[in-house]
Amino acid sequence: MLRDTERYGFELVQALASVDGMVTSQGTIYPLLSRLRRQAWSAPPGGSPLRARRAATNQLNRRGRTALAGFTRDWTQLRDSVDTLLGSREKDRP
Repeated sequence: MLRDTERYGFELVQALASVDGMVTSQGTIYPLLSRLRRQAWSAPPGGSPLRARRAATNQLNRRGRTALAGFTRDWTQLRDSVDTLLGSREKDRP
């Protein structure tokens, strides 16, 4: 959700809560955003470390976008593998 635009943490919580089956809370999102900043995958607009502690919005930086591309490739491969396994199990049923 940070791929294309900066977002407030609360926006992330609301968007995830609106998806059926996604259970999350502020207690989940804010520690993850903090971790992204510590790992230098996200930065607030302006990029100031001082501002990062007070920033209301979050966005991915170049390192974060690169990591996201890798995670997306891995997820797609895993999803396709599971779909293949589930499909072959359906065919095996009498």
